[in-house]
Amino acid sequence: MSEHSHHGHSHRWVLCPHCDMTIKLPGLTPGTRAICPRCETTISTAWHEPLRRLMAYAFSALVMLALANVFPFISISVMGMTNQISLLQIPQAMVDDRYRFLATIFLLFVQIIPATCLVAILLLTLNKRLSPILSIPLAKGLFYLKNWGMAEIFLAGVLVSFVKLMAYGKIGLEMGFWPWCLFCLCQLRAFQCLERHVIWQRISSVPPLPITPTAGISGLAQNLRSCPCCTAIVLADNPVCPRCHQRGYARKPQSLQWTLSLLVTSVILYIPANIMPIMVTDALGSASGSNIMAGVIFLWNEGSWPIAMIIFIASILVPSMKILAIGWLSWNAGGYGARDNHRMQVVYEIVEFVGRWSMVDVFVIAVLSALVRMGSLMNVYPAEGALLFCLVVILTMFSAQAFDPRLLWDRESIKKHEEESIEQ
Repeated sequence: MSEHSHHGHSHRWVLCPHCDMTIKLPGLTPGTRAICPRCETTISTAWHEPLRRLMAYAFSALVMLALANVFPFISISVMGMTNQISLLQIPQAMVDDRYRFLATIFLLFVQIIPATCLVAILLLTLNKRLSPILSIPLAKGLFYLKNWGMAEIFLAGVLVSFVKLMAYGKIGLEMGFWPWCLFCLCQLRAFQCLERHVIWQRISSVPPLPITPTAGISGLAQNLRSCPCCTAIVLADNPVCPRCHQRGYARKPQSLQWTLSLLVTSVILYIPANIMPIMVTDALGSASGSNIMAGVIFLWNEGSWPIAMIIFIASILVPSMKILAIGWLSWNAGGYGARDNHRMQVVYEIVEFVGRWSMVDVFVIAVLSALVRMGSLMNVYPAEGALLFCLVVILTMFSAQAFDPRLLWDRESIKKHEEESIEQ
């Protein structure tokens, strides 16, 4: 293959972000996808008219988000007393209770980050002549922040809170609730159709390949690395991507050290987060605190065992298993344990997917503390345990992001090299 023709097909070459295998993508027809032959990670999906899909879903989601914030969200009636709240009153209630950190987390994860990502999608897809000075930071922020949006998790928390509130009074779904449901659906669909290479190709063409790659072996073995931001292939010792100007490395620096440091910190906080009360209920002047397990037991005794199981799995089982799973991944990547890369890959993908869902209990508390404000009759407040539990979820998410899954597959390359040396 000549150098000119090879450079003309630079966009066809990719390095798998999970196992670092060098892959030459085939021509994809709409409705098909390319999967890594080694770790089975989805590399690319071909959508029919991807830019129009993105624009339609992003615009619809933003309209629904605006409507959800304009109208009242939910209401509750207890013994003739009615309280109605909007979405913006939820963080305000936490600020009033001196939990500004939780209010900030709510605004960021539930409203600001999803809205910012959707606006970025519209700007990047509507205007092809957008200046690189603006488009490159927009694309960088979009692909980093989209994993931190938790609008659908908040919706799950609202549904769970309904079960708890039904024991106190009658729940009303107001005009803002239905646009929020549609917003969650449109936002999820927009993120599903968001293809990194399509967006970056619109911003700037793929730079020429520095060398002729060989498919089927790792990029590191060829002195190549993939830009973590725009996926361009550059030399491993080149610290700056010529396309997006993002600094990067062949492997995340001190990945295991950062992963384990964040993990140990989350374990230290996880113990008091489960012991200390996460919520205080003040009924007729008598205040009582309850931790996560107490909430599960309450729902179980009320006959809502499916919701109790959801809370138990999301708030107790998932964080515990995630901590153990990240520790197991780090142990394996450090050169210990069996070299079962496919199993480790599945564990890593599960950790990536379920980590955010532990926030559901924090959002349940946010809804209850804002809605149950009945004067001297009944009030609900967040407690210190909710703050600690929120920090645990965030730290475990950072820990999972610090882990480099390619370290798992590097062991396989080392093993093959050792076997070849023995044969020779």
